[in-house]
Amino acid sequence: MRDNNKKKYRARLKKKIRIKKKIFGTKERPRLVVYRSNKHISAQIINDSNNIVLVSASSFSQDLRQSLEKKPKSEMSVEVGKDIAKKALKKKIKKVVFDRNGYLYHGRIKALAEASRKAGLKL
Repeated sequence: MRDNNKKKYRARLKKKIRIKKKIFGTKERPRLVVYRSNKHISAQIINDSNNIVLVSASSFSQDLRQSLEKKPKSEMSVEVGKDIAKKALKKKIKKVVFDRNGYLYHGRIKALAEASRKAGLKL
């Protein structure tokens, strides 16, 4: 890793730790965590009191992979946001706490959050 990339990575980790101090997922309001890589995006809804992943969705999962093949990354995020909201509503999860995981609320992270809101989740 180059020096500039190390600085960016460490800065994101510091932000992540600051955010994690304030955000905690409970049974009534679990935590929606987003992870973004260069090609893919994934989201999980976690109950921190029991350390259980309740629902997950990602752009590299089997059920979404074929529909997302030739789409831009921002549209992938929208589809993942819709999918996680649909799965959460099936499990009767309506309210979540949004954890952006140290990423800026911009671009793909924002697209995923807004898509999940439109699909019925309350962030």
